[in-house]
Amino acid sequence: MNVEVELEKNVRRFREKFHGKVAIDKATILMRRYLNNHHMVTMEVILMKDRDLDDEDRQCLHKDLAVKARADRRPKEDEDIKELGQRLQVLPLTEKNKRMFDNAQRNLTPSAVHQFACQACDKDWWRRVPLRKRVSRCHLCKQKYDPVPQNRMWGIGQFNCLVCARVFRGFGRMDLGSPCYRCRSLVIPTEILPPLQGGAGEPGKTRNPHSCLAEDCYNRQEPHVPGTECVHPRSRQVNRKPRVVNPSPSHDSSGSTVNTCLSQGSLDNLYDLIMDDIKEESDDESRGGRSHGSGSNSS
Repeated sequence: MNVEVELEKNVRRFREKFHGKVAIDKATILMRRYLNNHHMVTMEVILMKDRDLDDEDRQCLHKDLAVKARADRRPKEDEDIKELGQRLQVLPLTEKNKRMFDNAQRNLTPSAVHQFACQACDKDWWRRVPLRKRVSRCHLCKQKYDPVPQNRMWGIGQFNCLVCARVFRGFGRMDLGSPCYRCRSLVIPTEILPPLQGGAGEPGKTRNPHSCLAEDCYNRQEPHVPGTECVHPRSRQVNRKPRVVNPSPSHDSSGSTVNTCLSQGSLDNLYDLIMDDIKEESDDESRGGRSHGSGSNSS
């Protein structure tokens, strides 16, 4: 089981470096052959692609430690690597392709953390995903989603009240104002923070449970502000509202994101383990260690 999981992870890493331009079966063969050393194989492919470079440029590439460490243990001419290098060599010299090769050579996969939410399963989560393919799959129903649009995100917000100049953090949503604790003015958050940046504690787990001026807050302060809504998970639960405030759009897949080196049945069983390697941070798990207290006061 662990062998299959490790293989799947490294095939995904290797293929992502070349933006899915490497076939699943070819990537799987190379990862098995070279013990999942995706960086070494990547460098070998780039060296093969750039075999027509002058001596000075090739020497710079050869200095990579991953290549040097494996140089004496690999075949002098791996036909699969050679074929990959030749196919990549004829790609158009666009800015996008140049950036892809530069990032692959530096062992980088540009990524960003996004909020996702499945309305059908009433589940929300945060995940670091590649910039070129901002897609995440719900663990429960396996549906693929695009990120929650930036202007519809919710959670721990960063607020800056323009009326009283108070700066604070608290629960809020980008498409609805939250009342300021000091002057009661409605304030739109400047951003919603991922759990590790602004994670708030759930009631019972922190010294200062959430409390705000929103009309339906489970721990409402008075005088409250009529017509305002608290998006704290406890308030949503008490008011019998779904946890998901604004769902993610369903992802319109081109087909390139469903490929895997394992059978589909195996992938379903291993999916949670594989996703752990992509540093998913779920609201359910990451908001238990910090609190903004009653002073945060965002709805």
